[in-house]
Amino acid sequence: MAEPDTLPVFPLHAVLLPGGLLPLRIFEARYLDMVSRCLREDSGFVVALIRKGQETGRGAEVHDVGTLARIADWRQGDDGLLEITAHGEARVRLLATEVRPDQLVVGRLRALPAPPPRPLPAEFDSLARLLEKILQEIGPPWSGQTPRLDDAEWVGGRLVEMLPLEMAHKQALLEMGDPLARLFHLRDLMLNLDVI
Repeated sequence: MAEPDTLPVFPLHAVLLPGGLLPLRIFEARYLDMVSRCLREDSGFVVALIRKGQETGRGAEVHDVGTLARIADWRQGDDGLLEITAHGEARVRLLATEVRPDQLVVGRLRALPAPPPRPLPAEFDSLARLLEKILQEIGPPWSGQTPRLDDAEWVGGRLVEMLPLEMAHKQALLEMGDPLARLFHLRDLMLNLDVI
């Protein structure tokens, strides 16, 4: 993505980071069309935290930094709704967004630099152990992933997604490009919440 690309944006009250999974139930026509197009064209969409508005109805305003996602799995649920699992691939910056007549938000975006692989420093072993415990208890779709508990980016990303942090904190952590800075900030937040 050297040049800005244009993709659909899925505004949510959730934050997804690269390497993460996000189960979604799809029922609005604009998102059913989006999923169909993504599957047909093998393309992605951007998961972005809502700044103003709702997940349903009129197109919402979103934060400028989100995550490019692809559909990793899909099925029809017992209630007839489409269920997909989005897999986060890369952090992106939305340069501009527009709301189409069907209320689908689309955005011009540019990929943000991916950090180089960083082993998890020993001082964050307690975070890796906490994540390992969460993964053992949480179930699908995360139980199907191969844990990378020695990878600083992966450990930090999964904890940001899974811990009950305020969305503003999750967004700030997503926006951090350095996985070690993310881990330090995350640990400070967790100490304040008495999680570790």
